[in-house]
Amino acid sequence: LSPTPPATIEIGLGGRLADWAVLCKLRLASLVTFAAFVGALLASGPAGDLLRAAEAAFWITCSAAAGGVLNQVLEREADGLMERTRNRPLPTGRIAVRDAIIVALALTGAAVAGLALRFNLYSALLALGTLFGYVAIYTPLKRFSTLNTLVGSLPGAAPPLIGYVALAGGVDGWAWALFAIILAWQFPHFMAIAWIHREDYRRAGMRMLPTIEDGESAAGRQALAYSLVLLPVAMLPSLWGIAGNLYTCGAPVLGLGYCLASLAFAMRQTSGTARALLWASLTYLPLLFSLILFDQALLRPVA
Repeated sequence: LSPTPPATIEIGLGGRLADWAVLCKLRLASLVTFAAFVGALLASGPAGDLLRAAEAAFWITCSAAAGGVLNQVLEREADGLMERTRNRPLPTGRIAVRDAIIVALALTGAAVAGLALRFNLYSALLALGTLFGYVAIYTPLKRFSTLNTLVGSLPGAAPPLIGYVALAGGVDGWAWALFAIILAWQFPHFMAIAWIHREDYRRAGMRMLPTIEDGESAAGRQALAYSLVLLPVAMLPSLWGIAGNLYTCGAPVLGLGYCLASLAFAMRQTSGTARALLWASLTYLPLLFSLILFDQALLRPVA
């Protein structure tokens, strides 16, 4: 037999790596990494320990990746029914369920051990509890109740909290502020996603708010309500005296943009307003986190 051409091997390897990236939800994990890094860096003191913060974010990302894998293991049949997920590695059989579970357990073990041994037991337990909440509570709840978004927002807001605890060993103002900000931010974000993919969710039997009777307008109202809640929540660091002028001036501007996108979606649920809200949500959080980092850099004493 003639050997397989190198190009085929390269494509096969690339496809395999791409499948594992999808299974670990690396696109979502990138936001987790940034959130965890910001939390850890804020906890590392005035000097800011970049390497320690990056390491903590790495272990937290491993935990998030494990959650992504286990989520898809549990939802592989539903994923096979939805247009946007039917080509994922598990529904198509490109990756075996057994292999996925093994990798998820390995990632979980690495995350817990890394946080416990390199940082502290509290952060390891918090990461494990977050993983449990996401996989064992939120994921199955999607089939039974529209409250799944509320329940899922708790583990969704945990990464910066875990990062903070890893470096500080406890929580204070910034930890709670970041947790509350992400908690409120998630609702408009997920209402937009749920509306865009509502037919897919109906087909798969997922109880997302836009899939129920009068749920589409309710999703718009909920998106607007939480974007309004986010405005004062994002100002907590300023009210507590832990943020500087840059953050105090910039955060309301970002929040207002998010509110306007939510208002447009609340007034009229269309593909255009939903996608605009999704874009606004994906822009808001990285910009706010960057604003926090620049603001804190300005507050650091000059050596």
